[in-house]
Amino acid sequence: MAQLVSTTHRLPSGHDIHVQETGDPAGPVVVFLHGSGPGASGASNFRMNIDAFVAAGYRVILPDLIGYGASSKPEGIDYTLQLFTDTVYEALLAQGVTQADLVGNSLGGGIALQMTLDHPEFARNLVLMAPGCVAPRESYFTMPGIAKMVSNFGGPDFNLAEQKRLIGNLLHPDAAHFITDELVAERFAVARTQPKDVLMRMRTPDLGPRLGEIAHPIMVLWGLNDEFCPEAHGRLFLDHCKDVRVMTFARTGHWVQVERAAEFNAYAIDFLDARR
Repeated sequence: MAQLVSTTHRLPSGHDIHVQETGDPAGPVVVFLHGSGPGASGASNFRMNIDAFVAAGYRVILPDLIGYGASSKPEGIDYTLQLFTDTVYEALLAQGVTQADLVGNSLGGGIALQMTLDHPEFARNLVLMAPGCVAPRESYFTMPGIAKMVSNFGGPDFNLAEQKRLIGNLLHPDAAHFITDELVAERFAVARTQPKDVLMRMRTPDLGPRLGEIAHPIMVLWGLNDEFCPEAHGRLFLDHCKDVRVMTFARTGHWVQVERAAEFNAYAIDFLDARR
């Protein structure tokens, strides 16, 4: 994998946001926004995509969201979509990024949408993999994947085996070979530092009614076997967005960028290259 350069930005709020970067410093910027879950981070979510985007000439930016990776993990607060969006946006500005293509999975997709609504001049194009935050928060709790994520995360009995099970919930069984010992250990190390508030006090709005406000080109990719964000939500984008295309993948779960990495990389890069 390409060498990543790490920087930590102290924001006016006092929070630290960790950002990793690689690729051509003069190339078009692509920002990868990771999803939620114990142990999540920018590098662990997009490890199979970084090199392809670097080879295509992009400047690749991988922030760790607040509460995740090596960023600050405050306790006793609500983790709102606005908090995620504002802190990563401030960190990107501190990184010298003034405009970027946004690539977001799950919660990261919701952040990409919120950032585009808040700062339309900042976003160029959006690539979204099973984006969240396009339906009422309560509706996501009816999804079978959420029920499977009930865990002793944050407790003294949380261990590597439990971390591996949680990752496995994100993938179709055909993709179980992607759950390497290295990935499990990397995410377990992060998970052990996360407070329960990261998940228990996450608050996300329904941005579905606002999708029509987004005029930016959007590519949406969804696994037909996603148990966290229903692929039927792809229709919301088709019905309301001005410039959108939606792709679905059979025998694929919540991590299209991992389970279908080669296809994802090719389709996403072609989409972004055509709009440089």
